[in-house]
Amino acid sequence: MLAALKASDRAGKHVADLSLVTVPGTVLKVEWKAIPDRDARTTPTRKQLPDTEITRSKKLEGAWWGDGGAYIVSSFSRETDNPGVSKVHDGQIWFYDPKRSTITLKLLFGKNPDPAVDGAFDGPDNVSVSPYGGVILAEDGEGIQHLVGATDSGRTFPVARNDFSDATKNVEFTGPVYSPDGKILFANIQEPGYMFAITGPWRSQE
Repeated sequence: MLAALKASDRAGKHVADLSLVTVPGTVLKVEWKAIPDRDARTTPTRKQLPDTEITRSKKLEGAWWGDGGAYIVSSFSRETDNPGVSKVHDGQIWFYDPKRSTITLKLLFGKNPDPAVDGAFDGPDNVSVSPYGGVILAEDGEGIQHLVGATDSGRTFPVARNDFSDATKNVEFTGPVYSPDGKILFANIQEPGYMFAITGPWRSQE
């Protein structure tokens, strides 16, 4: 079976778009709605259910299973994406808990006012759980791009900065993942195809 997520708030009100949630820690109840024709023989799967039956997001990206659930990335949203429904953000990190049938907003990146200036993060893409607490994110936003750490409390910090500047190539970080012993963080740059092994030293986050 192929199913789509439907989220509702504590009052039972349907949440049409994940961007409407702007306070980290907000918990939504999850239902799963079956897609009538998962093979999309006549209609694309994303168009088979009405907006009243599912919860949308502009740009869902990375997902990673850990801590008994799934971390899910919504990379960005703009009001023009779904007028009257969507709100602006430059990244959300959600956690889906299958035992409780809930999805919780863990982290919110506000609109980056100047992507060319180092220090403000935007456009999270790939995600993995860190053995030292929190998650590691690969930025795929505007301007300067990083590997970003995010603690369970929502604090963010840079792990590495991408200094490649060839505008003709897709130079985003991809696929951050720790070795089984937790000593090495592997990450890639999509083009021209570099792989890095980052050896820390690492320490537990708050």
